[in-house]
Amino acid sequence: MERRLLLAGGLALGLSALAPASAIAAEGGEKDKAPQDFVELLPVGLPVVVNGRLVNYVFLTIRIRLNPKADVMKLRTKEPFFRDALVKLGHRTPFTNPTNYTTLDLPRLQQAFAREAALVAGAGAVRAIEIVSETPQKRYGLPKPGASSAKAIQP
Repeated sequence: MERRLLLAGGLALGLSALAPASAIAAEGGEKDKAPQDFVELLPVGLPVVVNGRLVNYVFLTIRIRLNPKADVMKLRTKEPFFRDALVKLGHRTPFTNPTNYTTLDLPRLQQAFAREAALVAGAGAVRAIEIVSETPQKRYGLPKPGASSAKAIQP
């Protein structure tokens, strides 16, 4: 009797493990067929520079939205090239927010990175740059943003 219960329980457990996969496949339908139209970059740390001194890093996760005719799978293999372009851009021209050293100047960063991403992806492939997350390395112990430091960091 106990053996039957164990076998029945094991069989039920095995079938329940298979059921969600088939249910997901049946429910997914068109959603699973349509490829995602973006390339998501692994988190990248960009510097916050004030008066020529490094005061913080802000880690960004970025999603590059692609146009419908872009080859998504080919562009996903270029993810390291997108990250490299972002790191070079962020160190060449720090996107320091003059009022808060735990964030970056995101509109300026998005505009500049859209140009760099288009160079990597090819003309007409990039539709938009989306910031998924922004996390500072330090939140405390930073210099106070002031008028003199804001003028010093503007390009």
